[in-house]
Amino acid sequence: MTAVQPKHSLSLPLIGVNACSQRLPEKHPFFIVGEKYVRSVAEGAGGLPLVIPALGDQIPIDQLVSQLDGLLLTGSPSNIEPHHYQGEPSDLGSEHDPSRDATTLPLVRAAVAAGVPILGICRGFQEMNVALGGTLHQKVHEVDGYHDHREDKTTSITEQYNALTHSITIQQGGVLANIWSTSTEVMVNSLHGQGIKDLAPGLEVEARADDGLIEAFSVKHARQFALAVQWHPEWQWHPGEGVGEFPFYRAILKAFGDACRQRQQQRLANQQTA
Repeated sequence: MTAVQPKHSLSLPLIGVNACSQRLPEKHPFFIVGEKYVRSVAEGAGGLPLVIPALGDQIPIDQLVSQLDGLLLTGSPSNIEPHHYQGEPSDLGSEHDPSRDATTLPLVRAAVAAGVPILGICRGFQEMNVALGGTLHQKVHEVDGYHDHREDKTTSITEQYNALTHSITIQQGGVLANIWSTSTEVMVNSLHGQGIKDLAPGLEVEARADDGLIEAFSVKHARQFALAVQWHPEWQWHPGEGVGEFPFYRAILKAFGDACRQRQQQRLANQQTA
C-alpha cells in the first residue's frame, strides 16, 4: 500500500493571530478570531496560524515572541480604549476590549524589538500606531476634511468588503511600493470609523487615502517586515469571496508570508548553532 503523503512536505512558519475577548449571546466569555484572518495566514501567507488568546500579562510575551515567525494583527468591532493614547473618553456604549489591549499593545512592542514580521489590519493598524506612541481620531467622519470611511451597513457583509470604496496613493520608495509596483493609485475597501491622528515616532507613511488620511505605514528601522494597513486585504481568503479578484491584496499577504519564511529559516539556524 502506498503511504499517504503529507500535504506540507516542509514545516510552515508559525504565525500568531491575535484574538478578541467577547461575550457571545449566551453571555459566556470567548476568545475569538475571524475565520478570514486565520485563512489569510494559512492560504495567503502560507503559514501555520496560532491564535493568541487575550490573556494580558498572563502570557509570557518574550517566550511567545521567541517562537513566532510572524504576527498578524486582526480587525475587530471594538476600539482601543482611548486612555492608551491620552484621548478623550469614548462615547457611552462604545465597544472596547481591554483584555485585547492588554495583550496586543505589549506584544507589538516586543515583536518589533525581536524582529518578528508583522502585518497589522484595521484595528491591528491602529494598535501598532498606539503601541509605538501614536494617537487616533475616534470619529474620522467628524473631522473636517476627511470622508466617512465607515462601511454601508445597509448592504451585505460581502458587498461591504468587496466594495472598492476609495483610492489610496502609495508613497514612492517604501515597503508597499516595493510590494506593488504596478501603479501608485489603488482602490481599496473601507470599513473603519477611527483613524490615525498623530503617527507614532519611527513610523513611515506608506499610503494615504484620497482625503489625505493615512491608510498604511511601516516601521522605519524594523529588522524585518513591519507593515500596517487600514483596509482589509484578508477578505478574499474566506470561502465564496472570489479568491484571486484582488491581486493587490494577495501581493501584501504573499510579501508578509515570504518575510515569515525568512524569519523561520533564521530562527531554525540559530537553534542549530546554539
